[in-house]
Amino acid sequence: MKSLKDSFFRVIDYLRISVTDRCNLRCIYCMPPDGVRSFDHDDILSYEEIVRIVRIAAGLGVRKVRLTGGEPLTRKNIASLIEGIKKIPGIEDLSMTTNGMLLEQHAAALADAGLNRVNISIDSFRPDRFRELTRGGDLAAVLRGLGAARKAGLSPIKINMVPIREINDDEIPDFARMTMDTDCHVRFIECMPSGPNGFWAPGKYIATDEMRAIISRIAPLSPVRVRRNGPSKYYRLEGARGVVGFISALTHHFCSDCNRLRLTADGKLRPCLFSETEIDLRSTLRRGAGDSEIERLLRLAIEIKPKEHHLDAEGAGNGVDRLSGKETCLKPEKRPMSRIGG
Repeated sequence: MKSLKDSFFRVIDYLRISVTDRCNLRCIYCMPPDGVRSFDHDDILSYEEIVRIVRIAAGLGVRKVRLTGGEPLTRKNIASLIEGIKKIPGIEDLSMTTNGMLLEQHAAALADAGLNRVNISIDSFRPDRFRELTRGGDLAAVLRGLGAARKAGLSPIKINMVPIREINDDEIPDFARMTMDTDCHVRFIECMPSGPNGFWAPGKYIATDEMRAIISRIAPLSPVRVRRNGPSKYYRLEGARGVVGFISALTHHFCSDCNRLRLTADGKLRPCLFSETEIDLRSTLRRGAGDSEIERLLRLAIEIKPKEHHLDAEGAGNGVDRLSGKETCLKPEKRPMSRIGG
């Protein structure tokens, strides 16, 4: 089986694809209250262009694809894209990250089209707080979507929770307890300086070690191995059906195991989430380039993938852009997370 390694000997077999920068929520750590200006329709990749990129990437060893946004379910006929990707030889795992608001009406069609599983972002189980955190979200709709996903067989369901100090950190035990009676993977993600200017402050994020200490008061945590675990480190509470995961972008970098590239909705290939380095695939595609040129750019993205990001707990850091050789600030406010893909 073909596989490509970057210059640090990491196998690159995972492509995260943002299909839209539009979202039906305005989460406080992701967007300003009035949102951000969306790309024009002609700016974003067509489904045919996405399928072509995935087909070429699969020929280089990409085996896993995740669809993200914005909110991917706001893009029309997303099931047709799933069908197209699923037919590509070599693609073994196809998943989606969603806020769950539209999942109830789409879950069955997504599963029928070939989607394997979903990640659902939920930052509170309290309806009023959820509405405040998301600026208008309906927790009941999200929970119905979770149930529909389970019924459709989109499993294991992964729930992503971003604890923020003095906002929702008191719910960390409630989320962990969810794994006692369900087979869900509940993943706690360190809040990152990737949202609107003015939101981030070092005191708002909670380190993984602190989260683990809080959860350990419920029951002992034992490390477990989970297939396709990606950047998350997993543990199981004593007697639990599901598992608890931690994604520690700031305090315990997972860069040494990073196996992914990111494709933005407007067709920019990013070797690292926390770098402004981008390779423009959209313009290359629309100039009529052949598959060999797209393959060359994919190989280039793998070649220039940095060893690690340099963000720290203060939310800042500097590094070198390996495409231009110039110093670059690795603070991603220049392109909001909704425009990169969650």
